[in-house]
Amino acid sequence: MSLKIGELARLTGLTVRTLHHYDSIGLLSPSARTQAGYRLYQHSDMARLHRIMALRRFGLSLAEIATSLARSDLPLATIVAKQIAMLDHQLAQASSLRTRLLALQTQLAQGQQPELADWLTTMEQMTMYDKYFTQQELQQLPMLNDAQVEQEWQALVARVQALKNSGAPATSLEAQALGTEWMIKLVRDTGAHPGLFERLNAMHVQEPGMQQKTGIDAQLMGFVTSAFGASRIALYRPFLDDAEYAHLQANYGKRASEWPALIAAVRAAMDQQTPPADPAVLALARQWRALFQSYAGTDPATQLKFRQAHQQEPRLMQGSFVTLAMVQYLAPAMAIVARETQAAM
Repeated sequence: MSLKIGELARLTGLTVRTLHHYDSIGLLSPSARTQAGYRLYQHSDMARLHRIMALRRFGLSLAEIATSLARSDLPLATIVAKQIAMLDHQLAQASSLRTRLLALQTQLAQGQQPELADWLTTMEQMTMYDKYFTQQELQQLPMLNDAQVEQEWQALVARVQALKNSGAPATSLEAQALGTEWMIKLVRDTGAHPGLFERLNAMHVQEPGMQQKTGIDAQLMGFVTSAFGASRIALYRPFLDDAEYAHLQANYGKRASEWPALIAAVRAAMDQQTPPADPAVLALARQWRALFQSYAGTDPATQLKFRQAHQQEPRLMQGSFVTLAMVQYLAPAMAIVARETQAAM
């Protein structure tokens, strides 16, 4: 049985435009064509299309899907098993919501007014996570769906809150240790994915219910951020003279809030294999350079000390979401930006 492109689009719920695009980029080309040149999709094309649709639902980009399909060790049965696992997770979430709704239904049927907190929690569960994450991404965040990991975070939050309440400054050694532990654990529990971290952070900032659930409010997050920053500053100390260190202390945290989105954007460009000379990547490189110079200064000799620090002190990379692969990917763009700066002087 052969299907024309319009028939395949109608039966799968895809658009003709999408199928045309898949063909143009070599992701899914029809096995045959009519004498008039019209595309004909056959039974053998269906398995590949199923893979594409499934991997798209898993959150992969088209470039990532192409790479996955090029592998010989990606049987359709494995993808179907992953789809089933994703649906199982969705069913568990739906079951939890159903339990809450049944409780509300019982109360309403008995003429009772539901407790406001229960009602708000139910509505929050209906909408909150879907604003920020796909179902596949939620599976990559065990802190939101794994009871053991959630308990670990509750214990860590309690330790940080206790230290903060004791009046200990964020610059204290104990605070620095907790801030580092926090960030290392955060990298682990987001799969070292800066995009997930950025959205998780946005959810905590914008959703009061999330803050109440986790105990992580703006003040606590500020304490952790300052403590982690203090630990990084201390690691730079052996590499800098007094004036350089004083400049670092005065400026390190001023633009810290700009880093998460930038790191996530660089990771996305790297995953999409965007060429370093692409204008979008060059723009990211310029922003990276500006943020680096905001605390390292513009003296090439001082900047070299910071680079040497990263080469000799591996702890500087811990908890940062910056990987060696990311640095290597951005290096050609940074070189282009540096030449532009020199030419403009």
